[in-house]
Amino acid sequence: MTTFALPTEIDVRQAATTIAPYVRRTPILRTELDGRELVFKLEHLQRTGSFKLRGAVNAMLAGPLPKHVIAVSGGNHGLAVATAAAILGVSATVYAPETIPAVKARRIREAGAELVTFDRIATAFAEAERVAAAEPDTTYLHPFALPEVIAGQGTCAAEAVADEPAIDSIVVSVGGGGLAAGSVLGGGGRPVVTVEPEGCRCLYDARAAGHPVESAVDSVASSALGANRTGDVNFAILNTDAVTSVLVTDEELLAARDLLWSEFRLAVEPAAAVPLAAWLAGRVPGELPCIILCGANTDWTPA
Repeated sequence: MTTFALPTEIDVRQAATTIAPYVRRTPILRTELDGRELVFKLEHLQRTGSFKLRGAVNAMLAGPLPKHVIAVSGGNHGLAVATAAAILGVSATVYAPETIPAVKARRIREAGAELVTFDRIATAFAEAERVAAAEPDTTYLHPFALPEVIAGQGTCAAEAVADEPAIDSIVVSVGGGGLAAGSVLGGGGRPVVTVEPEGCRCLYDARAAGHPVESAVDSVASSALGANRTGDVNFAILNTDAVTSVLVTDEELLAARDLLWSEFRLAVEPAAAVPLAAWLAGRVPGELPCIILCGANTDWTPA
């Protein structure tokens, strides 16, 4: 089994320098809702529509550029890898489940990558590993478990706390745990609240078991948060008292998504509203939490 050294805060700082020419420094919005202050990190305004570009670029630039890169994704990571590959002059193939949303499939192809779909995500992962091992100059870029990906994702929280040092907690959605683990490293020691839908809860279940376990995937946010198992590196970073693991219902996260539009005219995908749903339900500590709005790749049309 391949093992990795855990990434550190230093790796996040180095990643920020590495990716700066290629990604946006997204803004924050300090505001008030229901009489309480909070900060939104508007990462849904990132190139490709999600934070995933940060980790993809950092991982691809961590060593000599491959000729070809393979990704497995429900959508956002695949789009990030396709875009990073186009920027850096590398060809890309994205393996995805047949259930990938049409908007994400279309944008992956438009970015120049080949998209191959499978009936099961597990089959896609197995095929990606097989092909990458068999083909020279081909790199398989895991969506959340690589230290370089985690360090890249950590630059999102690092930007937020640099722009607003009064932030006293960071609230993030969790799929496989790349953004969450990165937020622990990039958040300057602030508590991190990891939020998952009840039907996609691989980190919550891993923390309960004391180690990564297989979890069910059944949520309206599953195209972005549909990992059925967190990574070993992610778990090692996130299994700490500084991290609080919270669940929300699909109804709560959709209501939070609609509220972001009605109150702030912020249009995000369901996964991005998950942290706000936890805050609205009173499950987030801190006087000035930072809620990372992680993505906007959706066909949703507000009423």
